[in-house]
Amino acid sequence: MPRETRAQVVLVEDHPMFREQLAHLINKQPDMAVCAEADNAAHGLAAINRQQPSLAIIDITLKGSSGLELLKDLRAQGIKVPVLMLSMHAESLYAERALRAGANGYITKEEASAKVMTAIRQVLAGEIYLDPRFMKRIVSQILVNPRNNSAAPIERLTDRELAVFELIGEGRTTREIGIRLRVSVATIETYRARIKEKFGLENAGQLHARASNWVHERHAIAG
Repeated sequence: MPRETRAQVVLVEDHPMFREQLAHLINKQPDMAVCAEADNAAHGLAAINRQQPSLAIIDITLKGSSGLELLKDLRAQGIKVPVLMLSMHAESLYAERALRAGANGYITKEEASAKVMTAIRQVLAGEIYLDPRFMKRIVSQILVNPRNNSAAPIERLTDRELAVFELIGEGRTTREIGIRLRVSVATIETYRARIKEKFGLENAGQLHARASNWVHERHAIAG
């Protein structure tokens, strides 16, 4: 099948080896092809605008602006390209945020090698792809219990605050977080203050302990 008649896919993924493997897998399909690749949100947005693909696959964790922020930018600009979010996070919290932001599917990197083509074809067919283990909680959160002030503190964090909280839990310094997210130290301090307020924490020590415990619990569940 000529390349131009295939479903065109844009990949936005900042890990070159994983992006190469995924592109190879997609290009092996007789009915789809990768038309552009990007390693950050800005280049991804430009590629999607330029190529107008059938599908965009976006990593939720990108350096600088996150995949979630890219997705929100696409939807804010009225770009309706179907989006499959790719993530290292095997938990419903991130899947829910992706769907709320306008994603058409969410797949973890752990399951991608076995299920990514199923996910791609499902999204291209106009359906939502989601691991069944996430479904019950997400349906409850989105349809039954919309996010409000009674939600758990972790659910009240904005996407950027959640990214900062996770990096704190990984032991990153304020300066390191600023470099990773490409914002100033002062901005990171503002995020830290907001996170402490939402969790009801009094000082940096409590923040570090809470974030570290959360990261360790997630790794234990994933492992």
